[in-house]
Amino acid sequence: MSRAESSWERLVNAALQRDRAGGASAGGGGPGQGSLMEYVPSSLANNRDIDAILRAADELQDEDPSIARILCEHAYSLAQNLDPNSEGRGVLQFKTGLMSVVKQKLAKREVGTIDRSQDIKRLQDFYRLYREKNNVDTLKEDEKQLRESGVFTKEMERKTLRRKRVFATLKVLGNVLEQVAKEIPDELKHVIDSDAAMSEDTIAYNIIPLDAPVTTNATTSFPEVQAAVAALKYFPGLPKLPADFPIPATRNADMLDFLHYIFGFQKDSVSNQREHIVLLLANEQSRLTIPEEREPKLDDAAVRKVFLKSLDNYIKWCDYLCIQPAWSNLETISGEKRLLFLSLYFLIWGEAANIRFLPECLCYIFHHMVREMDEILRQRVARPAESCMPVESRGSDDGVSFLDHVIAPLYGVVSAEAFNNDNGRAPHSAWRNYDDFNEYFWSLHSFELGWPWRTSSSFFQKPIPRKKYDLQTGRAKHRGKTSFVEHRTFLHLYHSFHRLWIFLAMMFQTSLQALAIIAFNKNDLYSRKTLREILSLGPTFVVMKFSESVLDVIMMYGAYSTTRRLAVSRIFLRFIWFSLASVVVSFLYVKALQEDSNPNSNSVMFKFYVILIAIYGGVQFFLSILMRFPTCHNIANKCDRWPVIRFFKWMRQERHYVGRGMYEKTSDFIKYLLFWVVVLSAKFSFAYFLQIKPLVGPTRMIVKQDNIQYSWHDLVSRNNYNALTVASLWAPVVAIYLLDIHIFYTLVSAFLGFLLGARDRLGEIRSLEAIHKQFEEFPGAFMRALHVPITNRTSDPSHQAADKNKVDAAHFAPFWNQIIKCLREEDYITDFEMDLLLMPKNSGRLQLVQWPLFLLSSKILLAKEIAAESNTQEEIIERIERDDYMKYAVEEVYHTLKLVLMETLEAEGRMWVERIYEDIQASIKDRKIHHDFQLNKLSRVITRVTALLGILKENETPEHAKGAIKALQDLYDVMRLDILTFNMRGQYETWNILTQAWNEGRLFTKLKWPKDPELKALVKRLYSLFTIKDSAAHVPRNLEARRRLQFFTNSLFMDVPPPKSVDKMLSFSVFTPYYSEVVLYSMAELTKRNEDGISILFYLQKIYPDEWKNFLARIGQDENALEGDLRNERDILELRFWASYRGQTLARTVRGMMYYRKALMLQSYLERKAGRDGESTPFGNDATDSEGFELSPEARAQADLKFTYVVTCQIYGRQKEDQKPEAADIALLMQRNEALRIAYIDVVDTPKEGKSHTEYYSKLVKADISGKDKEIYSIRLPGDPKLGEGKPENQNHAIVFTRGNAVQTIDMNQDNYFEEALKMRNLLEEFDPNRGHGIRPPTILGVREHVFTGSVSSLASFMSNQETSFVTLGQRVLAKPLKIRMHYGHPDVFDRVFHITRGGISKASRVINISEDIFAGFNSTLRQGNITHHEYIQVGKGRDVGLNQIALFEGKVAGGNGEQVLSRDVYRLGQLLDFFRMMSFYFTTVGFYFCTMLTVLTVYIFLYGRLYLALSGVGATIRERAILLDDTALSAALNAQFLFQIGVFTAVPMILGFILEQGFLQAIVSFTTMQFQLCTIFFTFSLGTRTHYFGRTILHGGARYQATGRGFVVKHIKFSENYRLYSRSHFIKAMEVILLLVVYLSYGNDEAGAVSYILLTVSSWFLAVSWLFAPYLFNPAGFEWQKVVEDFKEWTNWLFYRGGIGVKGAESWEAWWEEEISHIRTLSGRIVETILSLRFFIFQYGIVYKLNLQGSDTSIAVYGWSWAAFAMLIVLFKVFTFSQKVSVNFQLVLRFVQGVSLLVALAGIVVAIVLTNLSVTDIFASILAFIPTGWGILSIACAWKPVIKRLGMWKSVRSLARLFDAGMGMLIFLPVALCSWFPFVSTFQTRMMFNQAFSRGLEISLILAGNNPNSGL
Repeated sequence: MSRAESSWERLVNAALQRDRAGGASAGGGGPGQGSLMEYVPSSLANNRDIDAILRAADELQDEDPSIARILCEHAYSLAQNLDPNSEGRGVLQFKTGLMSVVKQKLAKREVGTIDRSQDIKRLQDFYRLYREKNNVDTLKEDEKQLRESGVFTKEMERKTLRRKRVFATLKVLGNVLEQVAKEIPDELKHVIDSDAAMSEDTIAYNIIPLDAPVTTNATTSFPEVQAAVAALKYFPGLPKLPADFPIPATRNADMLDFLHYIFGFQKDSVSNQREHIVLLLANEQSRLTIPEEREPKLDDAAVRKVFLKSLDNYIKWCDYLCIQPAWSNLETISGEKRLLFLSLYFLIWGEAANIRFLPECLCYIFHHMVREMDEILRQRVARPAESCMPVESRGSDDGVSFLDHVIAPLYGVVSAEAFNNDNGRAPHSAWRNYDDFNEYFWSLHSFELGWPWRTSSSFFQKPIPRKKYDLQTGRAKHRGKTSFVEHRTFLHLYHSFHRLWIFLAMMFQTSLQALAIIAFNKNDLYSRKTLREILSLGPTFVVMKFSESVLDVIMMYGAYSTTRRLAVSRIFLRFIWFSLASVVVSFLYVKALQEDSNPNSNSVMFKFYVILIAIYGGVQFFLSILMRFPTCHNIANKCDRWPVIRFFKWMRQERHYVGRGMYEKTSDFIKYLLFWVVVLSAKFSFAYFLQIKPLVGPTRMIVKQDNIQYSWHDLVSRNNYNALTVASLWAPVVAIYLLDIHIFYTLVSAFLGFLLGARDRLGEIRSLEAIHKQFEEFPGAFMRALHVPITNRTSDPSHQAADKNKVDAAHFAPFWNQIIKCLREEDYITDFEMDLLLMPKNSGRLQLVQWPLFLLSSKILLAKEIAAESNTQEEIIERIERDDYMKYAVEEVYHTLKLVLMETLEAEGRMWVERIYEDIQASIKDRKIHHDFQLNKLSRVITRVTALLGILKENETPEHAKGAIKALQDLYDVMRLDILTFNMRGQYETWNILTQAWNEGRLFTKLKWPKDPELKALVKRLYSLFTIKDSAAHVPRNLEARRRLQFFTNSLFMDVPPPKSVDKMLSFSVFTPYYSEVVLYSMAELTKRNEDGISILFYLQKIYPDEWKNFLARIGQDENALEGDLRNERDILELRFWASYRGQTLARTVRGMMYYRKALMLQSYLERKAGRDGESTPFGNDATDSEGFELSPEARAQADLKFTYVVTCQIYGRQKEDQKPEAADIALLMQRNEALRIAYIDVVDTPKEGKSHTEYYSKLVKADISGKDKEIYSIRLPGDPKLGEGKPENQNHAIVFTRGNAVQTIDMNQDNYFEEALKMRNLLEEFDPNRGHGIRPPTILGVREHVFTGSVSSLASFMSNQETSFVTLGQRVLAKPLKIRMHYGHPDVFDRVFHITRGGISKASRVINISEDIFAGFNSTLRQGNITHHEYIQVGKGRDVGLNQIALFEGKVAGGNGEQVLSRDVYRLGQLLDFFRMMSFYFTTVGFYFCTMLTVLTVYIFLYGRLYLALSGVGATIRERAILLDDTALSAALNAQFLFQIGVFTAVPMILGFILEQGFLQAIVSFTTMQFQLCTIFFTFSLGTRTHYFGRTILHGGARYQATGRGFVVKHIKFSENYRLYSRSHFIKAMEVILLLVVYLSYGNDEAGAVSYILLTVSSWFLAVSWLFAPYLFNPAGFEWQKVVEDFKEWTNWLFYRGGIGVKGAESWEAWWEEEISHIRTLSGRIVETILSLRFFIFQYGIVYKLNLQGSDTSIAVYGWSWAAFAMLIVLFKVFTFSQKVSVNFQLVLRFVQGVSLLVALAGIVVAIVLTNLSVTDIFASILAFIPTGWGILSIACAWKPVIKRLGMWKSVRSLARLFDAGMGMLIFLPVALCSWFPFVSTFQTRMMFNQAFSRGLEISLILAGNNPNSGL
């Protein structure tokens, strides 16, 4: 215990020391890091008070240690009272630490005995003293005066912060006094109460301080907020609350207090929803144009809109179930009642926890609670509701709790089912997921649950825990699924998309029939025979429909007992109907054929068949029209009153709650119909002419062949028309036929996307040159696109064009300048570039537009040269006007110089300036400027003016004044003597006065030094215009800065919705889920070197050299400084942020998202100033001055009303307890961003009845005035919130803390930019139904992404380009015209209210919703949402940058798509979308992955077909009989496969995107560079990744969230790690392909020639080689000899380490191998694996008959003898791998036996070669045969592992597996080792993989620093 005490004492000592220097924050912790209050256990129920007391003790530690001791003792007593026995987690340690503090103070600080009786007096005295010392009475007045001045400065911020801290401390002291003192003097009591009322920030609040009298927060002063708060007040119809019900003194009771009392909602949950509802109402009110009133009142329109939007799902639910809503007539409900219903719904939603994923369950709860509430209102007595009370307490006020009695029973059964899924390994059909629970409430049967809950219902029946009763089925206790069962099978693809497969099959059949008709009926194409051929489609259609109905029956197994009887009836009715239809139609067709063979037949059956088909087809077509065409949809709905029509519609399509009315308007339907007509026309033309037609002739010839001599013992090919041969020819063609539709879709969508992008004006500004040329158009475009309309900008006829341009420039300047400043803060530009890019305010006296210096630099000097060289005035003007910016520069200098001189000079000086300017004007007017002025000497004037300006821009001193006078006199001399040549007699009097003043020495002696900021700025600008000699054509130089400015300026000309002013815009939240990723790099992480001596910091310095120099300049360091030179803690912190902003860190994301607030503050500030100042003086200083906008309370408050940022850091509480650096860094982010809110799950262990009881809380915190966590809300949860997938559960617990109309989901690897944040309010206007997005307003707005990791490596650039083409061009087409875009992740913007009332922004069921994001899109579409895509705004996104990261990511996505195939969402979309949208949906979701898999399968199908032809001898026979096999079809199929394989069809959209946004030449360069960087190998490798994980997931499951890591990949990946990751997904399959190719080369290519072989197999060889060597080709330092040697040692150690219990797969081959086969768990999985493994036995069966040994014998005995030989090899292998443990006692005997066995085997082979026909070639052929056989046996043994283990053969199987892995590893390793011998290979690889700057920097540093680049650290 003493050790624990000493540890805590050290902690406390560190914690209670004031951190004046802020060093802790520099170290990552922030102020207070390590403070004792940070570790107050959450299990102490009242820990907020203890927190506050310890914070005050921390504050007062140095000021008065006695008071700090008193406070600590009081905190200890509070902790003791709360948990006397210290049973809560961490309580004992906390008390021990606190006690040690007290003891320390007693021992060291206070000598002698402590008289605690004086503590109260000490506190009272200290309270008075503290008030006096801090001038409390004047604090408020000082701040108020500063605030009223309207000037927002840092000084005011400091005073506000100081006041808050003082009052916070006073409040703590007052509370402690009240608790410890029996009596307090009245005077002091009054003072304490007065101070407490002013300590506003001590009461925690989020955005609006509803429970605190805050004066500094301006949100409460907005009329819309006041109106919303007033609207929620207690209205006369509500029963009176009991007197003892606690209401804060700062506000009156409202309707939420009433609901809180009767239903027992949690206090913090009520506070949270109160603010939520107030904000919703206030924002809706602000959008209405309502005249201001003295007492703001909430408009009924605002209430109605929020009410209907929030309860829309409930109203539709009632309508679907045909029940009366909770109100009888919607129109007659009063506004108060609507608000009451609204409040109740949101209180239910806010406390529902995991049940929020069950939106219709919430409707059920709301429906009954409203009725219960109505009954209480009718009785007019406030009493707790019976549904929220335990049965035994009903009738009293005890135990009322909505959470415990309404939510907890539901949570209990949901969690029981979730915990029964065996961590996602159990079949989906064995447990109920969220969807099953929710869909139960789609039926009136749900009302059997009653109200309060009837928990005895089977719905609440919990399953038997799987682990405990593994051997029992538990069927009697297991409640079935609801509506749908997610069986794990590929048949889902047919089941969900049967219309597509029927269509493809019928078109294939039509093509074959067309060829047959043309071949045989050329002269009579319109005969009855032709018609009969065509009508054969009838049986095909009905048989395929019958197969679909069979699948309906099979797929519903597991849900029959719980699904609605009507739905089950429909399934069986359809089964019976299609059974009969298929029998009848097929029978009639066969009879019709028989009639045709009878010449005397009257064709009755044929006619009847035709009539039947016509009727059936007509009805089908008619119903298709009614069900699918949008314009006919209303007619179809009206026909529902006819029972026959209703019956047919019901038979065709199940009527679910979701999926109704998914139709689009006619114009949209026609657009995507035409799109698919083009795609299908191309597809079927290709299929007919290049696939089907060339194969028909050869097929006929092969079918006719008989007596084919087989070279093996034929078992299946007799008398079946050579079916296997025909199949081997047709199979690859059919595979390509099924996937080439995706190829044509890709091509057509790419070209359409290109055209749509061009129409939207994307890529018009794609270079710096374009920015320069079009800059003068930017202000006008900005005003049209991003600025709220200004009334007098265009309407006032007195305004000339120049004035309009000036106004536009004045309003544009503050925004442009803020963008430039942000670029500088982000270190993308230098200080000098910033000065060049900044735009003058354009609000001064100068009447022309002042453009940024980068446009005008060097223009004056060029104009001077032109003036000197030109001969006439006309020539000067003509040459200068060629360059607009030169003209602007000359005009500006001309007018500005006059203004400066006139302001600076007095008396005669001014007269001289006026005289010169008048003379210049007169000369220009008379066109004789050349005669009146010597322009060739203009340089002398410029020199003198520059000297003058150089002095004037400095501060006034006597020396400077003398210098200025001297410069003016020189200028006067030059003008008088050198420049002026005209006759001065005309103005003799003026010149005489000037000459006299000059002679007397009075001229220029009095100067008025420029001190006015505007005039000073003009002087500096003039000086720059004269002195900048270099062109700024390349400013900015940084590529990222250029890209951002290009995109922003380009977007100004795009179709952007006009913005509303900030106060009228839609409000929104940004929502980021975070788990444990990097928040902020520590110095240790940045400087840690990998094995090559490369640190992250060194890497970043080389990748971003210019940004590193800019950073050093920003912090005031020399540009050559090393990181080791940074000693200042502030600089070190800045360095950590600089590095973190270049990684994929939370810090980068938070900075980016907080730009939204900054943009809103700037926009609001300028709009408010314009409103105050009026628009009559657009050139006034105030209207566009943005100085101090970030300090304006009104601007801050307005931004906070419209924007909220919540980061949901799930384990932040645990990280704080464990003192993880991530927690300290998150706290630091909160300190730096006052509007940032952190939500997290707090796990609290509390003692309950002698046992530890775990409770879960959802908490929201912010940084308080001390920079420490301040808890705002704490909402208890019914249990562990993580029942499903982690990320959606993390989002769900925290979504209650979001606010506003919209929510943008942002991942923590994203970024944002200030200039893009300015466009957010435009984007939100897209939610307006009048924007023309279809018949429904958008529910999700898709946003363009820029992948910022593209420069890291070649792989990163591949991923970046691939991702960019999808998120731009791909999604552009999906949104319009295809109308099928989904939500593919972040950063889409959701209609928040729509989604939170319909299940949330993602789905969370375990495994099935592993790709949680896309299910939000599915859900939105099924619930009649509309998803759009917008490209005028972009968000940054990081992508994986190493091959292993990419593979894990693609594996996760492919596995997620495999799970989607099984899901009910995909099934319903496939069934309920119209045919063309269904095809769009299929080919852009699961169909893409199925086509990818088919691409790989095509290689296998082709090669196994060739293997059959080669080994069976059929191929040789066909060649001998001179049957010419036309290779056209096969070549077409293989070419299509190869092009798909190497990513050509992925590249087409990429190239078109490049052309559109970069220009044609740049696109060609980019694409060529990608080819040199071996992108085709990468795309081929990715194909294998997607295929493996997609296929394996559907067959066996096992999809899981892969934490890919988001760091910088600068380290070498070991050979063994690559082998583990890719062995089963790529290497095994590649080896199989190589084996097939070798066998085909050996036995099937005798006379075809090498060219033919190469042409047919090049794609297969490329695929195999890519799959084998890509991981090593893209591995940093993959071909360095030293690393290769180390890798080999490490790999062999891993391979032969036997492992054991607890050993991980990364350490031992055995452990890894067990993990690799663990996914095969089910009987069906074992059977499928066995069937698939049988293919490996074909090799041995075929090759043994090709051996010289057997001659021409084709008997089955030959195959039998081969198995005998194989058995001998197995015995030999077993002898050599005999267990060493068993053989310890007879080692010598074992070695003797092994030696003899080896000699006998070798001797036997030699004898066989000599005495028989066995040849050396045969031996190699036998090896070729036995390797796949061994692998096949091994695969089957792995599939049946339990059986093999029981047989005791598992060790032998494992030894065989190790042998195969060792052999395969060696085959891969040898080429890698060979390449490593040549140094140039490694050099080439580094250049190929990494950015050139890094490669060069790496090599130089290794030479200079001796492999230790960071030696300076």
